[in-house]
Amino acid sequence: MNTASFTQKRRFIVKLGKMLHKFGTPAYRLEAHLENLATFLGLKASFIITPTALTFVIWTEGHEDEYTHAARVAPGELDLGALARSDELVDKLTDYTITLEQADHALDEIANFPNPYNRFITGIAFVMSAGAFAMLMGTSWNDVLWSTLISCVIYLFVLWSERSKRVAHMLEAVVSIVAAILACAISVYIDPGINIRMVILSAIIVFIPGLALTLGLAELSARHLVSGTARVMDALMLLFKLYFGAFLGIAVGFSLFGQTDFVAPPQMPKWTAWLAIAILCMSLIVIFRTKAKHAVWSIVAGFVAYGASIAGAMYLDYALGTFVGAFAVGVYSNLFTRVANAPACIVAMQGLIVLVPGSKTYIGLNSLISGQEFIASTGIGQQTFLIFMSLVAGLIFANVALPPKKSL
Repeated sequence: MNTASFTQKRRFIVKLGKMLHKFGTPAYRLEAHLENLATFLGLKASFIITPTALTFVIWTEGHEDEYTHAARVAPGELDLGALARSDELVDKLTDYTITLEQADHALDEIANFPNPYNRFITGIAFVMSAGAFAMLMGTSWNDVLWSTLISCVIYLFVLWSERSKRVAHMLEAVVSIVAAILACAISVYIDPGINIRMVILSAIIVFIPGLALTLGLAELSARHLVSGTARVMDALMLLFKLYFGAFLGIAVGFSLFGQTDFVAPPQMPKWTAWLAIAILCMSLIVIFRTKAKHAVWSIVAGFVAYGASIAGAMYLDYALGTFVGAFAVGVYSNLFTRVANAPACIVAMQGLIVLVPGSKTYIGLNSLISGQEFIASTGIGQQTFLIFMSLVAGLIFANVALPPKKSL
């Protein structure tokens, strides 16, 4: 690898950094990964990674060559399949299986690799995630049915946003408004037994930035202050747009269709929560574009997270149960790295999705603004804050108990 020129090496580092950022890699993991690669290539490097900007400073030992690159980028979206392929490529490079020139060409192929799941399968996963969340919240079969059907309409707007920048710019607010108006109409004309706000939340759950909030706090705990603050604020603004859209949509729906008395249907049995975890994890495999060979690992991660959190809540507090769940997910993902030789975040993200309190943040925001609680819960704001802290602490303790083998 020492035969490669400085230009080849720094070009590959910059290209890989941009791609891994595009695939949703957290800043603290991305910087550590690029530093390890630079060391392998015999270079010195310093990186500043934020959700919207990248800065690379790369130089040789004696500063004979030095290169600085800064770029304005869009926040990345999770693509766990591409992330795994990129990691496999770097492994081949560090094992001297391929040359740096071959690795550079392979990066271009990964960047142009099509989505392994077509739009129809992605749409089914999108719809399944809405119904699974309603089941996980233990509301009623009515809410599961209507949130699933409304999410079908929401997915049409997602497809529209891929073709229109204007729709993409206001997508979160629009889908919330549409979901709210449809839920209000259904409650008046078809089924008075639906919890309107819960149906709205379930239908738009894919947009709730619970994972982004958790990753932002994890970056802050790793002392990546700029990236963590930017990610947290971006997630909060996204949450505000979603809530405002739902608030406006309910107001419009009530003015158009009026209101009806809520007829409480029977609640779902407890065992359906485990079925919901299975459905949710299978849908996330498609949404996150996870490779097929990692699918079983990812599904198990969801059960590990949920089972450990439930067991922890039985003996501790509900929020501390989340700490146990996050700890279990962290240990499991680090074990996955050692066995499968793949990035830990491939399965960690699945487990965190089950644990993150993004929905509770939305519910707490509703309680704060409207004074109404659409699920039976006390101290929702305190719970949310404790759960976020428990998630971050659980992951930190897990990395101490079983250190990760890979930087990603």
